[in-house]
Amino acid sequence: MATVLGVYGWALLVEHEAGLRVDSVVRAVVIASALGRVQRLLDRTDRLSACVVLPCAAATATELSTLIQRQPLAGDAVFVLGVAGSIWVRRFGARAGRAGTLVVLPLTAVLVVPAGATPMSGHAPTVWAAVTALAAVVWGTVVTWAARRTGFVASPPSARVTAPARDTGRHMPASTRMALQMAAALTAAFAIGRGLWPDHWAWVVLTAFLVCSGARSRGDVLVKGVWRTLGATAGTVVAAAVSGQFGPRSDTAVAVIFMVLAVATWLREFGYAYWAGCVTAVLSLLYDWFGQSPGDLLHTRLAGIGVGAILGVAASWLVLPVRTEAVIRARTTAALSGLGEFMEADWRDGGAVSSAQARFAHGVEQLGVATAPMRTLAALPSPRTLATLPCLRTLAALPSPRITAAPPSPRALPARRRQDHFSLHSVSALRRCGERVEDLAGAVRTAADALTADPAVLRRRTQVAAHTRTVRRAIGRRPAQPATTGSAPTEQAGTTGPTASAHRSVLATLDAIDIQLAMLDALFTLSPDPPRP
Repeated sequence: MATVLGVYGWALLVEHEAGLRVDSVVRAVVIASALGRVQRLLDRTDRLSACVVLPCAAATATELSTLIQRQPLAGDAVFVLGVAGSIWVRRFGARAGRAGTLVVLPLTAVLVVPAGATPMSGHAPTVWAAVTALAAVVWGTVVTWAARRTGFVASPPSARVTAPARDTGRHMPASTRMALQMAAALTAAFAIGRGLWPDHWAWVVLTAFLVCSGARSRGDVLVKGVWRTLGATAGTVVAAAVSGQFGPRSDTAVAVIFMVLAVATWLREFGYAYWAGCVTAVLSLLYDWFGQSPGDLLHTRLAGIGVGAILGVAASWLVLPVRTEAVIRARTTAALSGLGEFMEADWRDGGAVSSAQARFAHGVEQLGVATAPMRTLAALPSPRTLATLPCLRTLAALPSPRITAAPPSPRALPARRRQDHFSLHSVSALRRCGERVEDLAGAVRTAADALTADPAVLRRRTQVAAHTRTVRRAIGRRPAQPATTGSAPTEQAGTTGPTASAHRSVLATLDAIDIQLAMLDALFTLSPDPPRP
């Protein structure tokens, strides 16, 4: 919120001195509210590029807002291409993906300003939008630096740690699929929104964008779509009940908006529904500030949210869908790549050990994010459990002709539940490996030379690294490589002295990691039909 308040003050000053309209302040606040979170992931190189990317994107978005109001068809097409292109560039690496995220921020602000806010003539607002965006980057950098120095915010991992593995397959990259899904959802949202609600089409487009944005798979977009829709609906209803008390141009409404933004920033870590509800409430309060009656538009807003959510989920499921099982396999392979790098690294090189450990930890974290929808689905009651509820048993016993079917058969359940086990067991096994890797890293830092010279430890490391490659081949459904002999040292020399217990502890830790790898090997080798979604 420190970034938002600073940018808000700067935008008010620019509006007063340059004679701009209030919509410039709204766009600046929208950009700053998302920039504060994005900047936590930026390193020094990203911040330098942000000083160029965000001002250019803000200037373009200002011109685009004018184009949308004067030539809707051309403006809608440019908006769709801009958002889809910002997703497509993720194929060029994590740094390009973060630049694409910066491009989206001003484009999202275009949807927030109500349609009744007519644009100003001339290009002065465009210039000031770029200047304000640059000020937001600079002020956000200062705030983030202070937060990191005080320990309030952790430093982001290095670019080498977060760099995705190179995709050598012939299939279409996931970023391209997601870009096409977003393009399809936004195109349909613009067409339906303008056709049904010419003055309030932005609710449909914004909801479709929120549902599709950041969706990693079909399961992910389904869970997020449901949560975001429920949250947006609740936020709209609550805001409609409250906002009418303030009236147009009310200073109290502005204070409430910033309070809700602060709550949204805090609750975003706990769930998508809270964040979507707060953001939608802010939009309702903002539109009320511009003079739109919330009570008269409640049904229109709810209908727009519902239509946009359906379009977003449908596009992600029908247009080149990214299967959840494929994402889990890819994330598991990436995590195992970091584990193998740790086992094969020169343990006397502290930098190489720390980098490999960080890559493995980052891979496990990303796998946990990918399996989050499966955890949500696994927590839902099964049809068999629902059939045992007393209320449903009572309804089934009623002599109504409408309740004649038997409860859903539980025989179809195992295929669905196996999907959850497939996902959750893989991330659980790798998290256990992560705990052991932390123990190994600590032992390596204290006795790197002794552990490297121990032939028993070296032989076990080699075996674990080979097992890691075997599991990765099983994940990719490739035949296992033939076992080789003589690749590992055969010396049985033991270690004596005070370090003997430490070496035995390292060997036991390697054995524990190998056990988890065996579990993963069995899981992916004997996994059932690829789970859907």
